Amino acid sequence: MNSSQARTHAWITGASSGLGAALANSYSADGAQVALTARSRDRLDACAAALPTPGNGSVHPADVTRRDELSDAISAIENTAPIDLAILNAGTYTPTSLDEWNTASIRDLFETNFFSVTTSIELLLPYMRARGRGHIAVVASVAGDIGLPYAASYSASKAALNRICQSLRPELEREGIRISVINPGFVRTPLTSLNTFPMPFLIDADRAANIIRDKLARGHFEIRFPWRMSVAMRLLAALPPSLTLLLTRRMLRQ
Repeated sequence: MNSSQARTHAWITGASSGLGAALANSYSADGAQVALTARSRDRLDACAAALPTPGNGSVHPADVTRRDELSDAISAIENTAPIDLAILNAGTYTPTSLDEWNTASIRDLFETNFFSVTTSIELLLPYMRARGRGHIAVVASVAGDIGLPYAASYSASKAALNRICQSLRPELEREGIRISVINPGFVRTPLTSLNTFPMPFLIDADRAANIIRDKLARGHFEIRFPWRMSVAMRLLAALPPSLTLLLTRRMLRQ
């Protein structure tokens, strides 16, 4: 066990399943204290009880789209111990084809994927700035590299997360606060299990969590994996628009 990690107090949102639960397990196995947030107390309790070191886990239910609930959760966690690392992982995916195009559903997705992150950062800043230290890690996606068919709102929300992390980085670093953006490819979770399309280079949540933990500990700003998916998306984004269109047309449902 790394002694610096043993002292870490990590707050993880979207912690009741999938990547969030895997991250909680990974940090708990390293001896860190982990504060878990998601909407369902029952599922959080089950996750906390299953941690490698259950005594290091605490449960703080909140709907991340509700500012008052987020504020209460962060206050309760901070009253126990300062948050050294906040992993803002809560997110969702809704297809947005022309047949499903609806501004209300797009706004709902942004409330979870984007505005919950901006609100969390706003609420964390007074604590971290007062201490002159802290680390905020935002889970985005390689889907933010380019807009693909049926993923307009999801890709847009993840691209927006990348931009705010890049924009905030200089100011935060001046205050002694680190920020990282995590761009995974397809990770095996209950959410991705609902997908009906091929998911190349799919990796298990436990492996993804260990990659994230190790790279955050080494101070990486951007974390991208698996490498083949990362390279493929960057190459696609770098193509001239006419060539990109030729490829994305092939992704349309028949």
